[in-house]
Formats: sequence, C-alpha cells, structure tokens
Amino acid sequence: MDLDTIGIVFGSLTPPERLTEGAALAEQLGFGGLWFSEDCFFTGGMSGLTQLLAATRDLTAGLGLASVMTRHPAILAMELAGLARMYPGRVRAAVGLGNTHWLRQLGLLPERPLTAVAETFDAVRDLLDGEVVDRRTGTHEFAGVRLDFPPATPPELWIGAVNGRALRVAGAKGDGVLLSVLAGPAYVAWAREQVRAGAASAGRRAGDRRWAEGEGPPIVAFALAAVADDEREARDAVRDAVGFFLRAEAHTALVGQSAHGPEIRERVAALAPDEPLAVPDAWVDEFAVAGTPERVAERLRALRSAGAAGVGLWLFPPERLAGQLRRIAEEVVRPSTTTAR
Repeated sequence: MDLDTIGIVFGSLTPPERLTEGAALAEQLGFGGLWFSEDCFFTGGMSGLTQLLAATRDLTAGLGLASVMTRHPAILAMELAGLARMYPGRVRAAVGLGNTHWLRQLGLLPERPLTAVAETFDAVRDLLDGEVVDRRTGTHEFAGVRLDFPPATPPELWIGAVNGRALRVAGAKGDGVLLSVLAGPAYVAWAREQVRAGAASAGRRAGDRRWAEGEGPPIVAFALAAVADDEREARDAVRDAVGFFLRAEAHTALVGQSAHGPEIRERVAALAPDEPLAVPDAWVDEFAVAGTPERVAERLRALRSAGAAGVGLWLFPPERLAGQLRRIAEEVVRPSTTTAR
C-alpha cells in the first residue's frame, strides 16, 4: 500500500472556498489523486473539479460522479473536453445514475435507469472522441451534435455502479469502475467479480489498457474515513455518515452483500421517517475506514486485497481536513510502506 493508490474525495462537506487549499495540501503530501463528489445541493461538480485541477500541478482529478440525468450528455462532454484540453492527461469522470432521492426531487428519475446510464456513457464517449452523434436515446436526443473543440486525448470515462447488472455494464464499457461509500471488503470482492464478468462478456482484453489480463477495468472504492489515537473517537467521527448512507442504501447490494445486511434492512424498515439509524461499532468497522493509524492501514489493505485498485478517502471530521490528511500520509501509509521494505 502506498499513497499512489489513495485518493482524497472532496465534495458536499467542504465549502467551495476551502477546496483549493485542501487539494494543494493533498498533492504536497503525495496522495495519488483527487475526486470531486457532486452531491445535491452543495457544490457543483464541474466548478469543484475545476478548482481541484487549478490548485494542483500534476495530480489526476476525477468527477465522481456525474448523474446522467442532471446534464445533457452533450453539455457534459463539452465541459469535460474543455478541462481535458486545459489539463491534458489529468482529467477523468465517472457517470452513473446518481442518488434517486435527489433525482425524484428534481423530477428526473428515469423509467429505465441502467439503460439511461449505458446510453449516456456511449454518447459522451463518442462526443469526446470527436464523432458526430445523431440519435435518440430513451432519455436524450442528439441531432447531428459534434464538439468543435474535442480533446486531443479524451479523458478517462468511468462508470459509477452499485448493483450487479450495473457493475457488469461498467465492466463491459468503462475505463474504470467507481464504487460508492460503504464498499466494505466483502462487497468489493463481489463487485470485482461482476466487473470481470461484464468485461469478459463484452470480449474486452487488456491490450494497451492499464489492467492485467482477466481483471477488467480498475476499481476505486470511496470510503468514509477517520484516524485518531482513540478508536471510539475515530468511529464516532464517521458514525452519523455511516448511518445516513446505510439508510439510503439499505435496498442495494452495498448492504445486501454484508453479513449485517438482514439486520440493517430490518432496522431501517422499522424507523420513523425522521428517525436516525443507530450504528453499532461492528457496522462502522465494516462500512468505513476508521480507527487508529494501524487499524486504518489494516482496513486499506483489506480493500486492496479484495480487489480495489485504489481507495478514495472522504475524511472526517471535515473541519479537521488538514490534520487528517497529514495523519493518513505520515502515520498510516508511510509506516506500512517502510515495514513492507
């Protein structure tokens, strides 16, 4: 495990004016990349991604993820093309459905979500490759659309997926696959098999791509994370966020692939509408990366062993971002690297 495989996730809990200092510090400390999570209704994904790129010199920065419903694919491709020309080789973007609650708030939940993801991915890919797109999909229409300034080298286009069918589509199409927070080792191992199956069904081979034969595209798992000298302090820093996401994702494979899944679903079903979900330590330990430096290092190794090529850390508490960045870099990763040698 080294810093090259660890990215930092920025987004809903970081005020827009604080993004540049956090991104610059992450690069200074040697982290491998940055991600911007567009969560409604906090900070826009394209403005956030642009700030991360502008504040750093060499790091790759990814949009993770852009909902296929909240922007027309031609507009998304146009924005990504501009960034790819300004910051060649440093831009990646993941597309996916997005949070269904937010889509319902906007009146944008499609009838066939997975079809919408696959068709939008293909359209954005074609546009970034400089092609003319002239077709109607289930959610969008293109009448002879072509980018006037396509990038010389198109950015990596990933797919964010949760459940089995979507993961197989991601394996068949994406340059990489982005997994949501709550992705514990058991889920990552299962997701890797779905991605591999999708890549195999599409006849994809490694070729000149950056993955080993038979592996399929790389997987990055987002993780709620906190490091502290006291285990309880670290767990408490992420506990509410774990509860929020468990409640939101109880119906998905993120929870279903866990041994705790049946109990979580039973308890979520019994909750009143505004009642928070109580989260015991065992759930925090499975669905987050929180604890002492040694414990966090162990959790990161477990995610890597399960099949994640990288991990994107969403650090808590957000008001201590700088301190958390330094502790991850200096006490979690570098000691384990030295030990490995």
